[in-house]
Amino acid sequence: MSDRTVVPPYAPSLTDERETLPQEARALIVLNPFAGQAAALRQNVAAARDVWLAHGWTVDVETTRLAGDGARLAREAALHGYDVVVAAGGDGTINEVVNGLAGTRAALAALPVGTVNVWVRELGLPLEPRAAAEALLQARRRRIDLGRAGDRYFLLMAGIGFDAAVVNEVRSEEKRRLGALAYVVRAFDLALRYRGRRARITLDGRVIRGRVLLVVIGNSQLYGGVFKITARACIDDGLLDVCIIKGDSLAEAPLRLLSILRQRYNLDPRIEYHRARTIRIATRGALPVQVDGDQSGFTPMTFTVAPGALYALLPHTPPADDLLRAAPPRRRRVWQRMIGWMVRRAVLPDEAGRRGAPAASHQV
Repeated sequence: MSDRTVVPPYAPSLTDERETLPQEARALIVLNPFAGQAAALRQNVAAARDVWLAHGWTVDVETTRLAGDGARLAREAALHGYDVVVAAGGDGTINEVVNGLAGTRAALAALPVGTVNVWVRELGLPLEPRAAAEALLQARRRRIDLGRAGDRYFLLMAGIGFDAAVVNEVRSEEKRRLGALAYVVRAFDLALRYRGRRARITLDGRVIRGRVLLVVIGNSQLYGGVFKITARACIDDGLLDVCIIKGDSLAEAPLRLLSILRQRYNLDPRIEYHRARTIRIATRGALPVQVDGDQSGFTPMTFTVAPGALYALLPHTPPADDLLRAAPPRRRRVWQRMIGWMVRRAVLPDEAGRRGAPAASHQV
């Protein structure tokens, strides 16, 4: 689904950053009837609704029919005083609801009934809809940031280049039949013929030039529900995290992936990691852009952060302890240290790969 409504910039106040929901909350479920596995969709949504009704909530359901309905229904719900708008669909449905809720006091929630459910995974909520509904009863309203790609808000990330080209090639029927595997199939097919493009990337006035394969601009951390490309992103720090993957072809993609999994971006000279409030990307020949997994135009495009633009229901303790600004730093795991050692041996010269030896610095 895709909503092209132009949303005005949001200037947040500094009050009411955290709240609990009222005991008798009003919720609207925005249901995409074509999301995920359609056979069990309405049954799962009904089970979640029953949980909330039993807790004293008033819960209504509206179904989307056309592109843009999600944003319209969410906007109308906020105007009519609903406390929560629940996106029942994939991450594209969530994106539409976000574009309707930005700048309002109604809070976003999501049920895991889509193909990948990246936002639900990011928050560590159960992937079974009834269990997720029960977990959301204990959640708190909290103000978080959004990104903007042109005139469209995004909750998770924007991708420019290879991943957006993959999104463009995946058909709706393939998503329903294959689920997340549809993206994997198309990615392998495209990888053999994809080539990097010359790009000029401006980050808060600083200019970076080079041939790029992929740029990911992250408001949150999890990418595709699998791993973290913008692993240092916080959803309430007023910044967007930018990972630039350079190169001519995807032949060296395994080495890039090792560096990303290790979260040691400065170990790989073909990867740059930055934070910025405004990002402008221009390329030699238009590159496709995707936001939250849906196609959203082509370069050139400007990306900005909208601090505190959205209320969302968040668990008391998100699974990534650095997803929120006030969280303590995360300790590295043994497997991450092992991958880091492998990357240093494979990518850097012997002297630079040894512990304590200086390595070139490209990033934050």
